[in-house]
Parts: sequence; structure tokens; C-alpha cells
Amino acid sequence: MKYKIKSLINSALTQAYNNGDLNSPEIPEVIIEEPKLGAQGDYSTNIAMILASIQKMPPQKIAKAIVNNINNSDSFFDKIEIAGPGFINFFINKAAWYPVLKQIHQMDLEYGASNIGKGKKIQVEFVSANPTGPLHVGHGRGAAVGDSIANILNFCGFNVEKEYYINDSGRQISTLGRSVFFRYKELFGEDIVFPEDCYQGKYIIDLAENIKLINGDNFLNLEEETAVKNCAIFAADKILSEIKEDLDSFGVQFDNWFSEQSIFDSGKVAKAIENFQNKKIIYNKEGALWFKTSKFGDEKDRVVVRKNGLTTYFASDIAYHQDKFNRGFERIIDIWGADHHGYIPRIAASIEASGESRNRFDVILIQLVNLLRDGLPVAMSTRAGEFVTLKEVIKEVGRDAARFIFLTRNSDSPLDFDLELAKKKTNDNPVYYVQYVHARISSIIRKGKENGIADINWNAEAINMLTEPEEIDLLKSMNRFPEIVKQSAIRLEPHRMTFYLMNLASSFHTYYNKHRVLNDDPLLSCGRLYLVLAVKKVIRNGLRLLGVSAPEAM
Repeated sequence: MKYKIKSLINSALTQAYNNGDLNSPEIPEVIIEEPKLGAQGDYSTNIAMILASIQKMPPQKIAKAIVNNINNSDSFFDKIEIAGPGFINFFINKAAWYPVLKQIHQMDLEYGASNIGKGKKIQVEFVSANPTGPLHVGHGRGAAVGDSIANILNFCGFNVEKEYYINDSGRQISTLGRSVFFRYKELFGEDIVFPEDCYQGKYIIDLAENIKLINGDNFLNLEEETAVKNCAIFAADKILSEIKEDLDSFGVQFDNWFSEQSIFDSGKVAKAIENFQNKKIIYNKEGALWFKTSKFGDEKDRVVVRKNGLTTYFASDIAYHQDKFNRGFERIIDIWGADHHGYIPRIAASIEASGESRNRFDVILIQLVNLLRDGLPVAMSTRAGEFVTLKEVIKEVGRDAARFIFLTRNSDSPLDFDLELAKKKTNDNPVYYVQYVHARISSIIRKGKENGIADINWNAEAINMLTEPEEIDLLKSMNRFPEIVKQSAIRLEPHRMTFYLMNLASSFHTYYNKHRVLNDDPLLSCGRLYLVLAVKKVIRNGLRLLGVSAPEAM
């Protein structure tokens, strides 16, 4: 609709200039918006006010010139009004909405898809939790956001690869090994003062028990450094395996699992540091190597190699992001926890220093999840290793509820997740509210078949009977879907999809409560079945992008 209105306005402006109604042929971009009030029409534009300085004319006069030259020979508009200082409000003829239905049915699974990406190669890296403990609810939110963004970008014609970066090198893995080894020794009766900087939680004891079961007391006979290393390898592998299982049960599959250790083993970290040294942007200060990130917009320079010769996390991240571009990605999207906000400028600096544009690098920050039960906070202590895991959340509320609720707010806002609400079979539960529409329509269609309406096809006479305000509202809402998908992709905001689906569900509930789909008029019943089947398809397509199922019955 918007594109047709834009085209008609552009043609009207050209015609108005040719007629002498306007002073200049210059046409800026025409912005079409949907007014919040129905009395202001279906669409509106402020183009007359934008043109005032160009045309050296009052906006009202420009608006009249546009309206007088618009071609409405096909009665696309019921009426066009000029309002206020020069807004032009367009009221669309009801019949002009009907082709939306045919488009939805014809495109089916592809309705809402586009090719704005034109095959551009994009990498989305998300979750990337250290293999030092199980995934928690915060990781779950990041997983839902990352996976949905990848789905939406793919749907919009981008060539997307999903990657998990395994932090399997450095201090945290060594700490994991020490933690497990100390618990392992406790299992054999040794009195251990467990260090505060070690990983807490029962899962560490479980890992130690696994090692004991497999190896007996063999690790006690090894040099401690070797025993700690063996414990670290065993524990990291076990945790990573469980992370993969949790993500799989959450509906998240990665195209690539990238090992941090691999970039050390391949020499890429050393090579990146050497290249920056040759460029004179890494320098030696008091025995440590510093990267001149301040030269590229960071607030201060950063250490990449400590005095003891050990590299920092930043060093491997520099090499890792260089490797991403070397693999041919035209754009990289990282999804991080909100506590990594200060890390963005230094990674952006390293990308620019590597000769790439920082505009090809995006970071989405995931704010905290406040876990509730019946409105009350669930007590958790990361320090004591007491937290609710993603696995526990999936087991309690299900994958669909978890994914949908994680996406009900913009990722840069904290999210309240009520476990009891997520389990309710009521309209208060947002995922149930949307899925129920899909199931309800499936039931209506089954009843239609029982009443002899087996084939639901376009019938112009039946479609022309769809004149109720609630029917037109459904058509308008479904017409918005492709633009919602596109904006979700452009802005990297999958929560737009959940908002849209809840609004579409609301429109359907309003319609269903006022009108019978299957009624005494067979022709009207056919038209309404065609309408609600389109609603079902749009909801299915939207839920699919969010990784949420569309049930036939509930």
C-alpha cells in the first residue's frame, strides 16, 4: 500500500509541476505513515510541509496541488483530506485491501520474505558462554535474540552463519580445572579449604564425581599441574557437551563452533600482534605490550600482552575478529551481555586498525533477566553458584514460552520473566495468547470441512462480502507483516515481531468475539474462512522466525 501511495504522490508532483501548479521539479523522499487515530485515515504524509521551502509556497497550497493531480481512476482511495498545516490523509477503499489476502495465500511460507540482503554474507555470533558452567537464563535470552535475528535476516535474503565462540583457553579454564581437582580430592577424604576464586556450585562436585567414577584415584598420583589440566579438559568437554544439548532443546543450532584455542594454535594471535607492532600501534611499556586503542576512539590504550608474557583476552579477540573478516563476512554481529558495554570501543578500534570499517561491526547488548515466581523474585547467588539454569527453565515452562517471553522486550531493556505466568493457559501468557489463535483457526477450518467446505480458495464474490470494520482491521494488520519483518532485520530487533503477533492476535480475538466465521450464509462463510486462514499463515510465519511452534490444537 505504502509503495503505491508513494508512486501516486510522485506522479502527482511531476504532473503538478508540468501543469505550473508547483515551482520546482525537485521531489524529496516521500514518507508515508500510519496515523494513530482512524479519523486521520489509513495513511498520511507530511510531504507538503517538507516541500514548502523548496517550492517557496505555503504547505496547504502544495497539498492541494498534490491532491488535485493524484490519479484515482481505479477508486483506490475512498477520499483524500488535507488537514492541519498541510498533512494529507488517505482513506483506502475497502476493496483495495482484498488483494493482500490473495498475496498471503499465494506466497504462503514466503509471505513477509524479501531480498533486501541480496545474499550479503553475515555472521551472527551469540551465547559464546565460557564452558565453565551450565547456561543460565541470561544466556537463554541471548540465545533467543541471536537465533531469531539470524532467522529474520535469512528470511530477508541475507546469507547468515551462526557461530558460537568457545572460550576454551586462558585463566577461566585453568580455574575450572583447579575447582574440579579440589572437589575431586575432597571425594577421597582430603581436607580442602576451597578458594573463593574457584567456581562454586554443585555442578563442580558432579564433575569431580564423574572423574572419580571413570578414573578412580589415578589423578591423585599425577603432578598437580597435570591433574589440574586433565580435570580442566574433562570438565570443559563435559560442560560444552551439555551446553550443546541445552541449546538443541532450546531450538538453537549453530553452523560453526569456533575454538579460541585454535587461533593460538594456528599462530593467528601472535601474527595479529606482530602486524600491529609493525604498524607502530602496539608498543612496549614497562615490559607489557599496549595497543593504541585511544588512537581509534577508545578512552585509553589497552594491554594485549602482560609483563609475565601471557596474552589478555583482548589479544585473542583481536585475532578472532580479524579471522571473521578473513573468512569473507561482509558484516559481523556480536551479541554480548550488557556488562560488556565498555568492551565495544576497543573491539571497534581493533577492527578499524586492521583496515576494516567499524560500520561492518554491530554489537547487541542483552540486559539482565529478572526471574520471578508469581511476581516475587527468585533468589539466586552467582557467587555461591546458585542460579536457575536454562535447562531448568525449559523443563518448567517449555521451549516456546521461554523463547517468546525472552523476546517480548527490546534486548537493551531488563526483562521480568515470571515462571508461573509462562505456564498459564490464559490470555495473560503472551505466547499462549498468540498460539491459541493459530490453534483456534485450525479448529474452525476442521469444522468447515465437516460442514462441507473442504477447499478454501479465492472467490471474488465471497471476498467482497468482507466489509466489517474488524475484517478490514485484520487485512490492514496482515498487510503490515512484510514491513515488520524488514524493520526487524534492519534494526536487529526481533521484539518487533512479538509485538506485531500479539497485536494481530488481539485483532483476531476482537473479530472472533463479534462475528461467526461459519454462519448461515455459505458464501460469507467461504470468504471468512479465506480470511482467517490467511491470519493463521501469517502467525505461523511470524512464530517460525522466532523459533516458536504453531500448534494445530491446544
